[in-house]
Amino acid sequence: MGLGLFKASSSEAREVEIMESWESSPEHSSEEDGGKRKAVAVAVAGGGEKETSSPETTGGILGKPYVKIEEIYEMKKELGSGQWGVTYLCVEKTTQREYACKSIAKSKLLSENEIEDVRREVMILQHLSGQPNIVELRGAYEDREEVHLVMELCSGGELFDRIIAKGHYSEREAATVARQIVNAVHVCHSMGVMHRDLRPENFLLATNTDDAPVKTTDFGLSVFIEEGKVYKEIVGSAYYVAPEVLKRSYGKEIDVWSAGIILYILLSGVPPFWAETQRGIFDSILEGKLDLESAPWPSISAAAKDLIRKMLTRDPKKRITAAEALEHPWMKEGGEASDKPIDNDVLSRMKQFTAMNKKKKLAFKPQGRQRKQRKRLPSQ
Repeated sequence: MGLGLFKASSSEAREVEIMESWESSPEHSSEEDGGKRKAVAVAVAGGGEKETSSPETTGGILGKPYVKIEEIYEMKKELGSGQWGVTYLCVEKTTQREYACKSIAKSKLLSENEIEDVRREVMILQHLSGQPNIVELRGAYEDREEVHLVMELCSGGELFDRIIAKGHYSEREAATVARQIVNAVHVCHSMGVMHRDLRPENFLLATNTDDAPVKTTDFGLSVFIEEGKVYKEIVGSAYYVAPEVLKRSYGKEIDVWSAGIILYILLSGVPPFWAETQRGIFDSILEGKLDLESAPWPSISAAAKDLIRKMLTRDPKKRITAAEALEHPWMKEGGEASDKPIDNDVLSRMKQFTAMNKKKKLAFKPQGRQRKQRKRLPSQ
């Protein structure tokens, strides 16, 4: 479950469940997360310490004693809302520091799978704590009605919104952004985490300053990597999903593909694989015709196009890794990316694409473990 946490906006990232026969048939159903989910649940509940609280005072989701969140934080204005809860600006009473608090209504977590998604996301955020370009979890709390995730407040808003508002940027500035995105992928992979849902909406600016770092958010579909394991769940967001995900046979290389799609949009304004419907987007991804010739690509440097080709290599075994991408001449700090302004048409296309994407979210959940009767479609 992608929680869509901690954006200082009111937009809701609606998730789409893929319910077509080729995915929901018995031979395509997946049990891959069963053992891992149980292990995560035990880890969150236990934390290596003996539980002494009675069932009446212990939360059934996090396995920790109930906490009155209002005794620690003062809840301020609402920052956004989603399917499972509301995100508030909150202030820690002892320090007066501002955070974002996502309050998830337990009554809306209607299956054990959804509960386990919350547990696993907390575990992953705790595991990645202190890493650059990753949003910081301050604390996770539970009371009788809600689960509260208190996070670093990313007050700079969504990445693409900031770029559009600025009104101009260069390849070098695009490389600076891309380097932080790929670094987040590298951090995740080096620490044994696969994100599985990298998209522009999940990259926020820490502050409103020009040099604010990019932060990766929403680890609701992320998993701990089991080396050698072939993953089969179809997860992600339509424009950014790798072809091997659609073929139900993938590993951590899918995150590099998604980052490559974001880089393509940064330099052209639109995704490389485009259609009006989700099925059409999937077909375009599987067909794999990568356009680096039509406008604005003739004006984009050869080094940038070389990196995109390597990140969007269809064979995941031949695809560049995040660590290798960080050493690419175009991506490296002080590398070959030029200061030449990118054509204004790119920003215009990016603005149109971003506006369209906010109206019609094309994201989807793993299907091997979802309730088939609760199909949700994107708003038109």
